Amino acid sequence: MRIGVYVDGFNLYYGGKYLVGGGGVAGWRWLDLRQLSLNITAANSGWAAATSSRVVYCTAKIKADANNPTAAGPREQDVYLRALNTGGYVDEISYGNYVSRVAYAPLATANKKNRPVLARPAWPVMIKDASCATEVPDATFMVSVARREEKGSDVNVASHLLLDVLQGHVDAAVVISNDSDLEFPIREARNRVPVGTVNPTKNYTAGALNGAPADGVGGHWWYQLTAADLQAAQMPATVGKLQKPAPW
Repeated sequence: MRIGVYVDGFNLYYGGKYLVGGGGVAGWRWLDLRQLSLNITAANSGWAAATSSRVVYCTAKIKADANNPTAAGPREQDVYLRALNTGGYVDEISYGNYVSRVAYAPLATANKKNRPVLARPAWPVMIKDASCATEVPDATFMVSVARREEKGSDVNVASHLLLDVLQGHVDAAVVISNDSDLEFPIREARNRVPVGTVNPTKNYTAGALNGAPADGVGGHWWYQLTAADLQAAQMPATVGKLQKPAPW
């Protein structure tokens, strides 16, 4: 069985960071993406053994922050990307864009369901109208924050998934993402091949990605990634002349 694997890199990274207990934890980032997908598929799919796998890693190159130009992140990511190619742990790396910008939004805190609750003036911090010194308890605090965003990975995952399925390059597909924007391409893929959906986050699988094993052609499955999955699929510390970064 020819299996196509489509990885949303930033969804996997940020999900994995929380699964292992924080970005400073070593032993999980130096991921062999091919082995990770094969391990999960063999344990959860019920599909015939893979005769080959095509792994497409969708990510973006991070940039040094102007406020911290010596940060190691971009250098370490570059080593990882080169190691993936050098060792044949992926078949294609599909790049989106990584952008930094300033965003403006109301100040808020999270409730028990992680929904935003707008912060309102209340003593000891109160807003008064300048003209009459009257308190304005319904005012909204606005803040500007630095945001770093990855653009394009979800589109690249969807595009590669559908191209490979429609062109008959794969007999089954595995999508590693919990991005609800992938609802349409995954649903269409399920009409043509069995699809495994791997949620790399600690959250519930996005409702838009749910379905039934018998939908379309059938044989679909869902799985929630664990820290043990990440730790069991690490590349060798040395790949060619490339060395795993010490914090990884």
